[in-house]
Amino acid sequence: MAEKETRLATAPGRTPTNLTQGGQTKAGIGESTLRPDGTLKVTGEFAYSSDMWHEDMLWGYTLRSTTAHAEIRSIDTSEALATSGVYAVLTYDDLPTDVKNYGLEIQDTPVLAHGKVRHHGEPVALVAADHPETARRAAAKIKIDYAELPVVTDEASATAEGAPLVHEHRTDHHIGHVPHPNIVHRQPIIRGNADEAAKKADVIVSGEYVFGMQDQAFLGPESGLAVPGEDGGVDLYVATQWLHSDLRQIAPVLGLPPEKVRMTLSGVGGAFGGREDLSMQIHACLLALRTGKPVKIVYNRFESFFGHVHRHPAKLWYEHGATKDGKLTHLKCRIVLDGGAYASASPAVVGNASSLAVGPYVVDDVDIEAIALYSNNPPCGAMRGFGAVQACFAYEAQMDKVAKKLGMDPVEFRQLNAMEQGTIMPTGQPVDSPAPVAELLRRVKAMPLPPEQQWLTAGAGADVRALPGGLSNTTHGEDVVRGIGYAVGIKNVGFSEGFDDYSTARVRMEVVGGVPVATVHTAMAEVGQGGVTVHAQIARTELGVQQVTIQPADTRVGSAGSTSASRQTYVTGGAVKNTCEHVREQVLDIGRRKFGTYHPAWATAELLLEGGKVVTDGGEVLADLVDVLEDEAVDLELEWRHRPTEPFDLHTGQGNGHVQYSFAAHRAVVEVDTGLGLVKVIELACAQDVGKALNPLSVVGQIQGGTTQGLGVAVMEEIIVDPKTAKVRNPSFTDYLIPTILDTPTIPVDVLELADEHAPYGLRGIGEAPTLSSTPAVLAAIRNATGLELTKTPVRPEHLTGT
Repeated sequence: MAEKETRLATAPGRTPTNLTQGGQTKAGIGESTLRPDGTLKVTGEFAYSSDMWHEDMLWGYTLRSTTAHAEIRSIDTSEALATSGVYAVLTYDDLPTDVKNYGLEIQDTPVLAHGKVRHHGEPVALVAADHPETARRAAAKIKIDYAELPVVTDEASATAEGAPLVHEHRTDHHIGHVPHPNIVHRQPIIRGNADEAAKKADVIVSGEYVFGMQDQAFLGPESGLAVPGEDGGVDLYVATQWLHSDLRQIAPVLGLPPEKVRMTLSGVGGAFGGREDLSMQIHACLLALRTGKPVKIVYNRFESFFGHVHRHPAKLWYEHGATKDGKLTHLKCRIVLDGGAYASASPAVVGNASSLAVGPYVVDDVDIEAIALYSNNPPCGAMRGFGAVQACFAYEAQMDKVAKKLGMDPVEFRQLNAMEQGTIMPTGQPVDSPAPVAELLRRVKAMPLPPEQQWLTAGAGADVRALPGGLSNTTHGEDVVRGIGYAVGIKNVGFSEGFDDYSTARVRMEVVGGVPVATVHTAMAEVGQGGVTVHAQIARTELGVQQVTIQPADTRVGSAGSTSASRQTYVTGGAVKNTCEHVREQVLDIGRRKFGTYHPAWATAELLLEGGKVVTDGGEVLADLVDVLEDEAVDLELEWRHRPTEPFDLHTGQGNGHVQYSFAAHRAVVEVDTGLGLVKVIELACAQDVGKALNPLSVVGQIQGGTTQGLGVAVMEEIIVDPKTAKVRNPSFTDYLIPTILDTPTIPVDVLELADEHAPYGLRGIGEAPTLSSTPAVLAAIRNATGLELTKTPVRPEHLTGT
């Protein structure tokens, strides 16, 4: 563990004062402390990365490919360079080192395209100018001669005999165990004997499902400011999810040691996985170092759709068997994820999709295969739910089909097969913390249903906003039917498969202005999840101080890992807790040296810091922290890790691959205009086990936010890619729809707190689980209303009307 700048008081101090006035620290763990950035955001005063400004700065612009797969025969930048106000135009040939690719795991993504482009919107050239419009117009003058190549768009075209190879010379560590070079990664999960178990089944149900490509659709587009340093380095202020991962990829391309690439997190307007990969980071730095001037890059919405990865679209085939009394006998499934042109996080997404493909159920005999393709479609990578979302959509549809074939209630059928603590996962890993799947289903089913169709009693006063079609006023209730559907899901928490998943926290405790103050410094990316609030709550709880300062996240402190995988409260929160505990012990050591002779409890009692004082576990006050610390400070930087995981076996998928699981269940109530194919989601209730709610208000907000993203992919969200050209058809919020306040229903939340003894405070990562089960719950409700099978997301009007 790293330890820095530790100073302990050794000189005798004065007699402690204020021994009779105890007090409890407010705004600690378990309280709904308000977010420090909340008011600023809702009033428009918060500074996002796109708001940054620097004197004498230039504006950067990225020229992107207009075709999905083509040879680059030539690039002519002469007219762009001759444009007044242009300071630099860069192409692949201008890159400063031999390191010209980057990537999260596989370094297959070019900084700028060379030789060919592999997807629509791939970066080809960069321009820096004194005005953003000048940069854009200059980029339009760059002449590129493309020779179109055949496109790979699906599994058939990717694996056909003689198929074009998206990457001709693969050397990554996955190539040795995939059946075709256009397959990024393959993970089977084999346990028991699915073929033999199938013979015991009284019913067998199979289905094919299609999950569309979803965009993270964060409201703050990619942006950042690169400022060249006097030492030849660069300072980069950027909206990202993982500062140190960015640094690891940026520095080699620039030819700089990591300490000369100084990164600071700027205001992040949402992420959801879309900022885990690089976007404009290297480009801004290249332009700044070339011109010697600060360079700001801000994508518009059109560019943003091409500037980050999306959720993997998937095709899934499932087969379940069950006995006549409702017990599942076996599962066979095959999941094909389209990773697009570059690997991004595809290998890890495959690991999640395969290892969680059975869902939160007990199935002893499974035969699972998941693969991710290389194609000429847009690159896909991390998005909230990360492989488990696609699988949940399919297995929950299957649960309804099996229950229907058996004539069983769909909730009771799920409860009968629900996993619990002690269940063995298909990977062979035991579930060693609470898994209240049946209880969550019971709770969500027991919630009061919303009122019946209000137009039946309201007459002319009916609120059309509550009807399918809303303010379009397309119906007053005719052809409208109600449906109810249920779903439950399982999601892993934290990085898996043997990844060294750790975080670092630096905590300083001192007296400032006569008051004890704690300062917390981590590299955690605050992307809206509320981590800065929780870190302050942890510090107050562990150190007994009221005033906590949260330092801006940057690379001056060790890595905090990514703000993804529902891991930050667990891992960086765990790091803050761990460092605070060590700081507390050193503060108590100071107190023992100063005041130990005044009271025997200093040597014999369990001591706490509470309300700005040192107290015994019985509540007796021993000293004021101001007296203990005086002009001394305790300053520690420590790393913290959760329990180790291990890789899945490449042939059987066996292994303790995950550190924790989270569970959520949903009930959807919808009303469907069967004549027009319009859907109104009336309510989307959720029950979720959170282990321990560190900030109950934020917990509910996370659950409602995740639920809303699941709603979006159920009924409206999909990036449309032309199957013949692999070009994106709808890169705008005009044509890519996300739920607005008019689309978002009431989302009642029932929070269950069953502690995980292995986690800090017993908490459980919560951000992703509600994104899983909300989608299939909505689909189940629409099926219940219409009687249609509905095997694809999103559900569109034509799927309901047959037109």
